Amino acid sequence: MNKSSNRACATALLAIGCSGLLSATAQAADIHVLATGALSAAFRQLGPDFEKKSGHHLVVAWGPSYGSSPDALPMRIQAGEAMDACFMIKAAMADQIKQGKLLPATAVDLAESRVGVAVRAGLPQPDIASVGGLRATLLAAKSVAFSEGASGKYIVGTLFPELGIADAMKAKSVPIHGRELVGTAIERGDADLGLQQISELRAIPGIQYVGPLPEAVQKVSVISAAIGKDARERKAAEAFLAYLKTPEAAATFVKTGLDPIGAK
Repeated sequence: MNKSSNRACATALLAIGCSGLLSATAQAADIHVLATGALSAAFRQLGPDFEKKSGHHLVVAWGPSYGSSPDALPMRIQAGEAMDACFMIKAAMADQIKQGKLLPATAVDLAESRVGVAVRAGLPQPDIASVGGLRATLLAAKSVAFSEGASGKYIVGTLFPELGIADAMKAKSVPIHGRELVGTAIERGDADLGLQQISELRAIPGIQYVGPLPEAVQKVSVISAAIGKDARERKAAEAFLAYLKTPEAAATFVKTGLDPIGAK
């Protein structure tokens, strides 16, 4: 083969290589995700791993599954925010499926989430082992924070009334709106004690996580996922949902305070 032929061959190989690289790059997608804060600690670990393995990039917007603040997931969806995949408390997701915002055939349950208690760093560890101990702890607290999301709805609408302390808690309640986690408000000193889903409290290292609510008054919520009706990157989003059902993802859910459902 002469020099001219060698140069032609090299040029052809370079063109093929560049074409393959461009093809691989074109397959990478920005996956727009709307997600409940209950997954924040898990996604902090799972997100980078999925991106590394898939080549895709996650663009995550956080918010509570309920509420009327601009950050609340129902408000984001109503405003038409980009959404390839959505992660919400199952009951809230059912509303969005009913409204035609999410594809029902793609819905999958990922994990169970329970409500826990945390206090500011340096404060004595309160007694929440029994219903009576929890009641006394809440009444003794100077300020109690909770979110506008699923756990907050339960705390105000069910837990406080069942404990017979709804009126007593009004003056010391510190509602946390939007995507901010209760633990952040506790760390900042806005409240001495907070209740929220365990995974959200454990996402803030600067506070003391005390433990779960007693089983007699515990609230278990299922976190589900689904693909948006108008998803632009449906295949990539489906790949992310499939990744979250792997044993590796399940182990991370456990480490961050969630109970995985049906890992494969």
